Amino acid sequence: MRENKEFFDTSTLEWRKVTEKVYEKILSKDEETGSYTRLLRIEPGGKIEQAQEHPFYEEVYIIKGSLTDLSLNKTFMEGMYAFRNPGMRHGPYVSESGCLTIEFRYYPQRKS
Repeated sequence: MRENKEFFDTSTLEWRKVTEKVYEKILSKDEETGSYTRLLRIEPGGKIEQAQEHPFYEEVYIIKGSLTDLSLNKTFMEGMYAFRNPGMRHGPYVSESGCLTIEFRYYPQRKS
């Protein structure tokens, strides 16, 4: 279960380097399930080099800037949203102007 967090100043959290020019800030995480919410910041010219496919649901909202999916040759802009089921392939990406997203990642619940 995630820890309750009433409104707090997210500037108190550290940006962690993911790759060159790509940083994340974990806002909350469920250590038991691995589900988490994060901000992802890509500096101008930053890349996510590999296509991705993962076992969790993912929701992404672009807060600022733009992101280009190199496999689709499409650029996604501020205010756009994506929902991905587990196993959906996406990327690789580049952000020429920089980008800030909020991402919600969570695992499917097993039926009892």
